[in-house]
Amino acid sequence: MKTLHRYSISIALFLITISTGGVAHATHSWGPPYHWARTANPFTLKGIDSASSVWDPYLLEAVGDWQQSSVLNLAGAGGGIGSAIICLPTSGRVRACSASYGFTGWLGVAQIWITGVDHITQGTVKLNDTYFNLPTYNTPAWRRLVACQEIGHTFGLDHQDEDDFNPNLGSCMDYTSDPDGPPSNEHPNTHDFDQIEIIYAHFDSGTTISTVLPQDSRNRAADMRNWGEAIRRDARDRPSVYERHLGDGEKIVTFVFWAD
Repeated sequence: MKTLHRYSISIALFLITISTGGVAHATHSWGPPYHWARTANPFTLKGIDSASSVWDPYLLEAVGDWQQSSVLNLAGAGGGIGSAIICLPTSGRVRACSASYGFTGWLGVAQIWITGVDHITQGTVKLNDTYFNLPTYNTPAWRRLVACQEIGHTFGLDHQDEDDFNPNLGSCMDYTSDPDGPPSNEHPNTHDFDQIEIIYAHFDSGTTISTVLPQDSRNRAADMRNWGEAIRRDARDRPSVYERHLGDGEKIVTFVFWAD
């Protein structure tokens, strides 16, 4: 991301059981859990910013939020390859894009590419300006919430909760129809940080992180028509997570943040 090179994210966490509003949240990682392969902590994950300048302060703020821990460092690069509409994934990196994707129903989408059962190999974040240009969503609270949540997914975090209308958990990984609360769902909370430490508690024999930006990419972006099978639905019976199997043990996992 253009401005991320000025900052690094440290993410150190340990697991506790969350109990809020009578619901216990012991874990909210996704998959086995999904994680970037690496041989030591902290590790550096490179970002590519293909979002518009309107999003830069919110992406930068999300980086500042996630950097309150010590497992992972996030560094940034320029706009990268291809158009923001396509938001082409880049091996070993996370790319953030914004564009007017249309009245698709979603505010934001995060996608991670998985290989070898649980290793993330690349990720993308898409922010839909078709909705964020409307008065309802063109607010700092909505922009903070969606930017923070979609970036969190690219680390392997799942949602803490998928009910828009129950009390806010104080986490950007929580669905809500009222992002500034109270309590505010615009930032990560302790439980998000705890969970990332659990996800990255073990080391791998190799890495899926790229330290050199490729000059091109043979990867294909996965748009809404190619998200695959809906494998989970939220409290309003909307598909919230999709999987598309690519063969040879590889797949794409898509997390969807729907508009109200």
